[in-house]
Amino acid sequence: MPGPSNTVLPAPHSDPTLNAQSGLPLPLGVHSREGGLNFAVFSRNANTVWLELYDDEADAVPVHRFELIPVRHRTGDIWHIWVDGLEPGQLYGYRADGPYAPQEGHRFNPDKLLIDPYATAVTHLDTWDFEDALGYDPDASVRDRSRSTTSNTETTPKCVVTRRRTGWERTRPLRHDWSETIIYELHVRGFTEHPSADVDHPGTYRGLIERIPYLKDLGVTAVELMPVQEFNEHELSRVNPHTGEPLRNYWGYNPAAFMAPNGSYAHDGQCGEQVCEFREMVQAFHEADIEVFLDVVFNHTAEGNELGPTFSWRGLDNRIYYLLDEDARFYKDYTGTGNTLKADHPVVRDLILDALRYWVVEMRVDGFRFDLASVLGRDEDGRLLADPPLLDRIANDPVLRDTKMVAEAWDAAGAYQVGAFHDRWSEWNGRFRDDVRRFWRGDAGMLGDFASRIAGSSDLYGNAEKGPDSSVNYVTSHDGFTLNDLVSYERKHNCPNGEFNRDGTEANHSRNYGVEGPTDDPEIEAVRTRQVKNFLLTLLLSHGVPMLLGGDEFRRTQFGNNNAYCQDNETGWWIWDRQEEHAEIHRFVRELIAARKAYSPLQHSGFYSDETLRWVGPEGKPPKWDEPEARAVGCYLPAEESLAVLLLFNAGTEVTAFELPALRDNRKWAQKADTAQPSPDDIHPVGEAPPVAPQDHYTAAARSSVVLIA
Repeated sequence: MPGPSNTVLPAPHSDPTLNAQSGLPLPLGVHSREGGLNFAVFSRNANTVWLELYDDEADAVPVHRFELIPVRHRTGDIWHIWVDGLEPGQLYGYRADGPYAPQEGHRFNPDKLLIDPYATAVTHLDTWDFEDALGYDPDASVRDRSRSTTSNTETTPKCVVTRRRTGWERTRPLRHDWSETIIYELHVRGFTEHPSADVDHPGTYRGLIERIPYLKDLGVTAVELMPVQEFNEHELSRVNPHTGEPLRNYWGYNPAAFMAPNGSYAHDGQCGEQVCEFREMVQAFHEADIEVFLDVVFNHTAEGNELGPTFSWRGLDNRIYYLLDEDARFYKDYTGTGNTLKADHPVVRDLILDALRYWVVEMRVDGFRFDLASVLGRDEDGRLLADPPLLDRIANDPVLRDTKMVAEAWDAAGAYQVGAFHDRWSEWNGRFRDDVRRFWRGDAGMLGDFASRIAGSSDLYGNAEKGPDSSVNYVTSHDGFTLNDLVSYERKHNCPNGEFNRDGTEANHSRNYGVEGPTDDPEIEAVRTRQVKNFLLTLLLSHGVPMLLGGDEFRRTQFGNNNAYCQDNETGWWIWDRQEEHAEIHRFVRELIAARKAYSPLQHSGFYSDETLRWVGPEGKPPKWDEPEARAVGCYLPAEESLAVLLLFNAGTEVTAFELPALRDNRKWAQKADTAQPSPDDIHPVGEAPPVAPQDHYTAAARSSVVLIA
């Protein structure tokens, strides 16, 4: 095996007298101790590790460098040092030397400053340069086999020591029951970046605080934030082919530090201020009785494949952190991003668990949605394990026991585990999304699948350990069409992403109802509006946990782009002018959420039984489950105390009459909602539903949903 590089690093530009001792190996990361700071970092295969201290985020030379000597500063695979007199706010980074032998899986390069995997904040540079961070010489004939000698110190972030346990974390977590949870998915910047958001701090955690009253009024009980783990927004090198504008890593599904909140979302600064502002945001949401979930990425990192940059894990111990092919020069890619984190390794498992605990204990986060969670259940050979150690540890971790866990139960290597994920977890129910879309599009043979979805998907979650709370129901999410675009486009329109429209899914199950994209045709618009309401009613009144894509409540559009990951512009932002333009949709959503909270049959615990749910077919007959052309069904939730609910769905193009169940005790059916009615008669406030006439049947218009209460 090739030895270390014997690189001579430039001397620090000053040499202050700092008292340093060997320090402690645990806990990993940086922690205050006895008037100084203790630093600890893992590397099994490094020969030498240096800790460097900096005064400024753009400094090319440290103010002090400590060489960690194995005999004094290494315990097992942990390198550690304690330095007197240092305080939170200190900037630092690591270097590691060892073999540069890509064919054996080693990519050590001491010319690259490295981010601590346990960093809780990093400086956020607009000059974070991709090419400077390459660990190999890009001009060499076989590029990644030749080590780069270019320094990245000026153009890569430094780690920031942050203050922990400030006292506010003693506030009680909300811990809403799953049956009470209504999730709103949003992007921190996109939610308030546009001037129409009318906030003082656009695109930031504080801007999000300013819009909490809107979310409170809407009625949601949790927000799910797209990635806030630090990422490099400037890693893309493409431009929009239509406008020439640079494209950015807008969504952030490429983490650079698992425990650090994204600095570009902070208003006051990016040298630790982002931690304070994130905490302020969480506290403000909790004061409004709204939980905070994070969309977290632990399946891969932003270091990419063998031609990607070196800024953290790769430079500290490539063989430990990543799944490598038999030819260890190459990476196994089960994520579609170039690399896959080795989640089955004990060191990596500990890192992920420590990151989750940090977000819960220090930042008071209430839940997580795990991107491509199936990857976390693969072993070193890529096989899906029956009892994955990491998933089991997360499920049974005593600190995380009351934290809500949601899996995206699939990956880019073919795993699709919806309904079969770990018992402790809830799941994004992709079957709900697809079956509901296909039913309302009018596809044949969807009646039975649609009924299963609205009743809680017992066919997927009916085992002894799961229930309807395991199903996070959604029709749209960040990944795919918005709800407006689902009824306005039959094809994706992703050319502005600069990938020749090859990115994004083809399985949209969408329809445009006459013309592709926006239209002034009132008949087409009427059908689209009705279909939007049908989707929203189905989502918000189905059994399970509803998740609303932010902006769908006022028909936010991405102009047919179903993969707006790089669109940090009006394609990806919330344009709040549309709230006024589509006020009837906004009102419809708000009243649906109020109804879900008010009507006890819609909050039934556990799966429905024959006594608590009865299926109703047209004309008083049983539903035609085996009839491919059947497109109408009713769901009767009999009286529970004083209230009964009847949901009628007609996805056909003809009117359909339903015989109404007979009522006792002189009660009468009243119309809560009918998506075929013009606003405001499409939905009535709780307590104001007018009686229907006649009382023995109800005629559902084509492509309509009806809610009757007794």
